[in-house]
Amino acid sequence: MYRQLFKGTGYLTKLMIRQNRLKLFLWLIGLVAVTLSVAAAYPDIYPNEEARAAFSLTMANPAMIAMLGVGYDDFATIGSLFAQEMLLFTAIAVAIMNILLVGRSTRADEEDGRVELIRSLPVGRLAYLNGAIIFIVLTNVLLAVLIAAGISLLGIEGMDTEGAFLYGTILGASGLIFAGITALFAQLAETSRGASMLSFAVLIAAYLARAIGDVSSEALSLISPLGWTVRTGVFVENNWWPVYITVAIAFIIGISAYYLNSIRDIESGFIPERKGSIHASGFLQTTIGLAFRLQRTNIISWAIGLFLLGASFGAILGDFETYFADLEIIQAFLSDNTDQSMTEQFIVLLMAIMALISTVPVVMTVLKLKSEENKNLTENYFSRSVSRTSLLGSYITLSIVVSFIMQAAVALGLWSAGVLVMDEPLALGTALGAAFIYLPAMWAMMGLAVFLIGISPKATGLAWLYMIYGFIVIYLGGILEFPDWMNNLSAFHHIPQVPVEDMDYLRTSIMVMISAILLVLGSLSYRRRDIQG
Repeated sequence: MYRQLFKGTGYLTKLMIRQNRLKLFLWLIGLVAVTLSVAAAYPDIYPNEEARAAFSLTMANPAMIAMLGVGYDDFATIGSLFAQEMLLFTAIAVAIMNILLVGRSTRADEEDGRVELIRSLPVGRLAYLNGAIIFIVLTNVLLAVLIAAGISLLGIEGMDTEGAFLYGTILGASGLIFAGITALFAQLAETSRGASMLSFAVLIAAYLARAIGDVSSEALSLISPLGWTVRTGVFVENNWWPVYITVAIAFIIGISAYYLNSIRDIESGFIPERKGSIHASGFLQTTIGLAFRLQRTNIISWAIGLFLLGASFGAILGDFETYFADLEIIQAFLSDNTDQSMTEQFIVLLMAIMALISTVPVVMTVLKLKSEENKNLTENYFSRSVSRTSLLGSYITLSIVVSFIMQAAVALGLWSAGVLVMDEPLALGTALGAAFIYLPAMWAMMGLAVFLIGISPKATGLAWLYMIYGFIVIYLGGILEFPDWMNNLSAFHHIPQVPVEDMDYLRTSIMVMISAILLVLGSLSYRRRDIQG
């Protein structure tokens, strides 16, 4: 009887691998290539004991602990330095990969009618979910093996074979637990958007719990999957217990997802969508009003998450200068500009990364139009007196508004928490200025998405690839010593680092012009092409 529930799993697993092969290839190549290239560069980045000692002092700062996780007692080896700087953010990237792949292969396919079509064939009730789980397990195992084998083959002193395989294994395990969480929410939520939002909310909560716990209370950190990840002590202590706990919890969550899937009706969920009003308001009857209503929960959730993320870093700024006041090498690393405080210089580095994170909901907002088109819903607009220009313009306008909201949320979170802990509180204007300066780069990203919607809707994934490239340039460009031409390819690289640097109106104006050109070209192309379903 139970075998019948899983009948057809093998076929469906192959189907999902084929359906996601390009995304899977890009994710695996990107994660493995970045990991190995950074690992290979570390012996040159930290060539002597002085450089490693400076990093050890850096990690004594609560701000760095909150950002990267608890530090090692001894940073004497290249392996410990590499694991400290790379493990947590790589685990987050792996978690994002799993959330997107599982969400696409479960609830999104159900919304699109694929699951109902498949179930009309002689397949088991749980075969589709089982195929998705097997597909994602194989993906994480392959990722773990590639990273572990790659690091081991590099033969870098301080990166032993056991540590290399622990590094790869904990990344795979971290992916599995967030895959399980997404599979569970795919049963609870009624929409793929709801399932993805809940999964990303758990990821953000896990990061915040780990950040606060690592600084103030280890017990809080230990309830977070990311807290377990940073306690592996890779290349030094090589603790395997976080792997066992992570895999065990992932298994339990996965079993729960199977059970819920077996007892629910197709296209239903256990968390019902809130019933709306009987009559639409005047604002809702406009194109921009409907665009906002479709994404309201998503926008609010991102704003709250970014506010809390900014506040988590603002809460540990009080001790920042105490740790670095007498450390000349760190002061030189932050900036040669002595007119600005070290806190302001650190905020510049932080805001660059936060701006990239804020760009995600901005691009998602405008790409919602492409999603509506894929579901043949835009035809409902065009059956009325709505032009393509006004429809696309509504999504562009909403995306621009979202960019202001997200950056304001980051700045307000950072400032409000910093005021409570700093002797000389950060000025609100400084925080807002450091955040809003990145708006032109965010608009350029949005412009690229609109341009792709216009000329080739199937190629909109390139916008996300370009965003990932921007993160690599900001976070790893200095470490890997990228040539100027590689740095210049990122829109975020051209933004002046206010308040450390003077405002450069020419560069920001050029960025705004590039954004406008992309928007115009995208709009013209959208008007002329056929609507695709």
